[in-house]
Amino acid sequence: MKEVTGRKWWVLVAVCLAVFMGMLDITIVNVALPEIQKSFATSFSTLQWVLNAYTLVYAMMLLPVSKLGDRFGKKQVFLIGVVIFMLGSLLSGLATNDTWLNIARGFQGIGGAAMMSLSLSIVTLAFPETQRGLALGIWSSVTGLAVSIGPLIGGALVDSLGWRAIFLINLPVAILTLIMGVVFIEKGHADADEHLDWLGMLFSILMVFGLILALIQKEMHMSYAWTDWRILSLFGLALVSLIAFIAVERHGQQPMIRLSIFRSAPFVGANIAAFTLGAGIYGGFTYLSILMQNYMNYSAFQTGLKLLWISVFTLVLGPLTGFLTNKIGSRWLISAALVFGTAGILTIDHQMQVPFAWSDLFLGFILLGISNALVNPPISTTAMGAVAKADVGMASGVLNVFRQVGISFGVVILGIAASNGYTAKLDGGLAKLATLPPVLQNPLPAAKGQLVDALHQAGAFAGEQIFASPQTKGFRGTQLFEDLHSLVFHAFENGFARACLVIAGLLAVGAVSAMVLIKPKAKEGEDHAH
Repeated sequence: MKEVTGRKWWVLVAVCLAVFMGMLDITIVNVALPEIQKSFATSFSTLQWVLNAYTLVYAMMLLPVSKLGDRFGKKQVFLIGVVIFMLGSLLSGLATNDTWLNIARGFQGIGGAAMMSLSLSIVTLAFPETQRGLALGIWSSVTGLAVSIGPLIGGALVDSLGWRAIFLINLPVAILTLIMGVVFIEKGHADADEHLDWLGMLFSILMVFGLILALIQKEMHMSYAWTDWRILSLFGLALVSLIAFIAVERHGQQPMIRLSIFRSAPFVGANIAAFTLGAGIYGGFTYLSILMQNYMNYSAFQTGLKLLWISVFTLVLGPLTGFLTNKIGSRWLISAALVFGTAGILTIDHQMQVPFAWSDLFLGFILLGISNALVNPPISTTAMGAVAKADVGMASGVLNVFRQVGISFGVVILGIAASNGYTAKLDGGLAKLATLPPVLQNPLPAAKGQLVDALHQAGAFAGEQIFASPQTKGFRGTQLFEDLHSLVFHAFENGFARACLVIAGLLAVGAVSAMVLIKPKAKEGEDHAH
């Protein structure tokens, strides 16, 4: 792309608006689910597909839209993505039942994938090497901000305008993005002679579909074992598709992905860091929100405000990371940032105790915020600088797939860790309650049985909701009620501690991988000839 003074910054504004919308819609819907459930009078498990339909289609399409951008032009496919996202948002806002909404969310995911994947390559090509670090720092800051500010914006919109507003608010932003994109983004190169690798695209879609859907099924059905046929068959589909994809790409004349990009150690290191970041910090946001809303009695809006302590650092430190990268190198910056994240989650683990208080989280949130702010820009800069210019679009798609699969993996694996720790502590505590002399156990044995059953059915993440349910009304204030209340909170503390250790382990793996694989001699921004 030709550089025109000032134009490149408007390009950055346009793609950042699109990225903000796309990433925001991954997290903003969480806080609206209770209102949507009331509106459609459907089950919560059915409504989970409002989240999962977007996530699944979004992840599946990240690689194909990157290739379509190479074939038809990044600007054209990016703008088509904005239009698809806008239409999906409109259809979601007008939905009259959950099936309509789920389909609209899937359609919206196609647009979100095009905006996210192509925005990174558009920014990379629009800026010269000397300014690329700063531009990608700003881009990454917007990405991190959108993920963490979603609950705040969602809570404000739902409280003031209703759940449909979280979708309809995208329309004016999308129109502004379209106008700016048409005016400022250079048309760029479209390779009309390049044949689309249809088999490669098909197998890439099936691979990501199988992997993400298996994780979604595990998330929605924690009782399923990893060896359950409904999980194992999807992982099998992903594995067979991966093998077929590699075979097609190795022997194709114009492959969808040049597999040689994975020979670049810095590129592999950046993708491992992106995966562990997604699994650890972004996956952890789900359970930090559950802790604050269901165990600390914060509203969705208040939870969003607290999470700002993480996201606000992206605004302050994000743009400075380009300077820091040039001074100390991506290898050290990524590793240090992930160590900050590890320290942050271990601090939360150390501080947390019943009764939970904001002071338990505050210092850890600051460390997580610093980590999130410092790590995203050098990951993007490293991945984009480790491949030839012709491969920038596909490298962007691969990086985003690793990050998104990381988020899905993190939500599942952290949920399993938290649930197992919760159940172990709960069952041990209930066994002790059961051994008390009958006169001390409870004057309402039938109610006790109902409540114990309800505790098991509700799981680790219900929190105060179970104690506010109608079946508890008859014996609130009794000793049994207080004992079980305390037991549930200590059980969640145990489960959350296990999840914290898993997050710390994931971030530590990312830090070590970056240190080992991202060599000091790999200078960001160079176009390597592979």
